[in-house]
Amino acid sequence: MAASEVKAGYRRSVDLARFVAAFGIVWDHARAPYADVGYTALALFLVLTSYLAIGSFERSDGKRFWLSRAQRIALPWLFWCAFYWVVYQVVSDEPFHLLTDPWTLLIGPSIHLWFLPFVMVFLVTIPWVSRFIDRPARMYVAAVLLVLVSVPLGLLHAKLAPAAWFINPYTFPQPLPQWFFSLPLFWFGAVLAVAKRMQLVWPVIAAAAVVSAVLYSQAPDFASLQMLLVAVIFELIWRVNIKASWPTWLAGYAFGIYLLHPATMLVAFKLFSETVDRSFAALFAFGLAWLLTAALQRVPGVNRFL
Repeated sequence: MAASEVKAGYRRSVDLARFVAAFGIVWDHARAPYADVGYTALALFLVLTSYLAIGSFERSDGKRFWLSRAQRIALPWLFWCAFYWVVYQVVSDEPFHLLTDPWTLLIGPSIHLWFLPFVMVFLVTIPWVSRFIDRPARMYVAAVLLVLVSVPLGLLHAKLAPAAWFINPYTFPQPLPQWFFSLPLFWFGAVLAVAKRMQLVWPVIAAAAVVSAVLYSQAPDFASLQMLLVAVIFELIWRVNIKASWPTWLAGYAFGIYLLHPATMLVAFKLFSETVDRSFAALFAFGLAWLLTAALQRVPGVNRFL
């Protein structure tokens, strides 16, 4: 969008946050120093996804909303499942076997693809959130419900993490540990979007503070603080007024970088060995994923999947 075409209430800084969050996820997956920043990067990615989905829904009729989401999420998931199936058939000692584990239908051949089925499933709640919260009293109800849902899911995540992000525990196989962490943040972003429209943000921030306080009291680790932390980060981002269009340009690469980075990380380890400095590996994988995304966006037929 040109600077003169920016819609009321739109923030270029939100676009920049999408790009930075993608970098944080790559940094985490490379297990670079302070990799726990990935929790906050993923939290921000989730909040921005649902926040923007609310805006998309409210600007469209229901049919166009679902069609655009299918094109943006479902089709890329199928494409990248096929891509990573081929990749891991070549490089993995244990290639992906569809339906060996039924839970793979909610992941695909590469664990990072869990994000797309998760969004596909819980996008069905976006219209409900938008329509239900239509007055201040319902905003207060939504904030209370957010706390009541987020605390037990957060405690389940704390019980399983961090090992469950990398292995399949017996009781809650992947992607359920990822979903336990992500669903509260996804709903937080959706409720926050409506709160911004209503100019009634404080109940949502208060809910985030309560959730993080309760979780931290029961499971004092960095993951427990994510809802409050991302709430503060989002409010800071919201107050940054960038008039130039370059953040929107950068945001256009975020999704492709997320999808491609496991493949580019394999390239990094192949070229430089598994003993490579993990900070360098993260930067290399991120830069190569960015470069490949830019190239593939110019390829007709493929660009729709990025």
